Amino acid sequence: MDWLIVSGEDQLKNAHARSFEAPHHCVLLFKHSGRCSISVAAKGRLERKWDPAILDVPAYFIDVLGSRDISNKIAEQYGIEHQSPQALLIRDGKCTYTASHSEISFEEIRDSLK
Repeated sequence: MDWLIVSGEDQLKNAHARSFEAPHHCVLLFKHSGRCSISVAAKGRLERKWDPAILDVPAYFIDVLGSRDISNKIAEQYGIEHQSPQALLIRDGKCTYTASHSEISFEEIRDSLK
C-alpha cells in the first residue's frame, strides 16, 4: 500500500483537492497512532488487503501523535468526531464514510464506493 503522508496543512489541502479529481472522486484519510495496538492492527488489516486493482483510491496517512493539529483540522473540516484509528472517505470534498477502531475494513471501504 502506497501511503501519501500528511504532516502539514498543504498536504491536507492537496488531499481535499484530489477528492474532486482522483478515481471515483474519492480519497482515503487514515488517522493512526503508533502507540495504540488497535490502530496498529487496523493499519495492518488495510495494508494486507489493499489491492489497487480493486480499489484505486489515493490513501493518505496521518500520524495523530506527530500531527495532532492536522487530525483536529480534519475533524473540524469534515464535521466528524476525532477518533484514532479512523478511516474516512472524502468524496468531492465531503466525508461520505467514516469508521474507527475494529470497524475499519477494506471490504466496507470498497463497498461504500458502490
